[in-house]
Amino acid sequence: MDRFEIWWLICIPFFFGLGWLAARVDIKQLLSESRSLPRGYFKGLNFLLNEQPDKAIDAFIEIVKLDPETADLHFALGNLFRRRGETERAIRMHQNLLLRPDLPQEQQIQARYELGQDFLKAGLLDRAEDVFRNLTDTQYSTTASQALLEIFQREKEWEHAIRAAEALQNAGAGGRQKQIAQFYCEMAQDQLVSTRPEAALQLLERALKADRMSVRATILAGDALMAQGKAEAAIVTWRRIEKQSMPHIVLVAQKLMDAYRKIDRPQEGISLLKSYLGEASSIDLLEVVFQALLEYEGIAAAHTLVLDELKRTPTLLGLDKLLEARMMIAPPEMRQDISMVKNLVHGYAAKLARYQCGHCGFQTRQFYWQCPGCHLWETYPPRRTEELKLSIL
Repeated sequence: MDRFEIWWLICIPFFFGLGWLAARVDIKQLLSESRSLPRGYFKGLNFLLNEQPDKAIDAFIEIVKLDPETADLHFALGNLFRRRGETERAIRMHQNLLLRPDLPQEQQIQARYELGQDFLKAGLLDRAEDVFRNLTDTQYSTTASQALLEIFQREKEWEHAIRAAEALQNAGAGGRQKQIAQFYCEMAQDQLVSTRPEAALQLLERALKADRMSVRATILAGDALMAQGKAEAAIVTWRRIEKQSMPHIVLVAQKLMDAYRKIDRPQEGISLLKSYLGEASSIDLLEVVFQALLEYEGIAAAHTLVLDELKRTPTLLGLDKLLEARMMIAPPEMRQDISMVKNLVHGYAAKLARYQCGHCGFQTRQFYWQCPGCHLWETYPPRRTEELKLSIL
């Protein structure tokens, strides 16, 4: 046992010395390699670190002029051009790389991938699609498939988009059920515009099979049934949204009221919408119930509804609606004053009556299933910005 410990005591300094020697060799090699790099390389790198891409590009261009064979710098320059929006220069840079017969296979594939990204950034979707299709069996297969999915969405080629999303899902690149359901909904929407409700319903069945919680598919299914004259079936379908997402019920409030009118049961519709208002307060839902009460129960009932709702959820949008009701019941000599106040409130309220993307913050007056800003799906809550701010407080 003592002998074993003595040998270890002898070996430890020996191994330590070997480690020190290896570290010295690595440091010398690193210094030697860094001295062989052009000075412009470090200047360019320094400009990049200081967020000065214009000066970095100038420095890298000088190096490329001195050493045209430097592939890595070509890639760096191409990416910088693309980030700056100079897609023509980025395309030329990567195309020049591909013309080199001595370029290794791995860098050829990388150059094709970067060229595809250039085409995509430039909006040359057909050329980008051709490039990415030829990369699906390479190390860039996942990112190429994601790029193809983006292209198909931009071109509204929904069948191709469904296949691409399913391929990504099967490859383990994350769940795509919501996207796939949205693509089926886009196809169903086209069928409804072309007055083919039966074809739309078949597509919507597939959408709900992909994502049974798809509110949009349920809304469109009700629309298709209404187009076939099946109002009661449409009501049953739209009411499924209660279990899918109660806040989204506001998107079918007017549709429900119209369907109940069609089957001569408007009071039943008013009662249902008032119960929804109690569960999911919304200025848009309030508007539908307000107009229905005006039509069937009179101004006093409509005024009471708005007043109670404003007490429960005080908002400028609600106040605007209350002032509208007050004008209807006020004596003629007071209406001008109320109208002046209402116009003032309405101007401020209009700025708050917008929908806001939960991902990028893009605001619109209209509700979208796909954000026009970041192009992601289902990022808009079905509530106006003022209501969202109140729910956070």
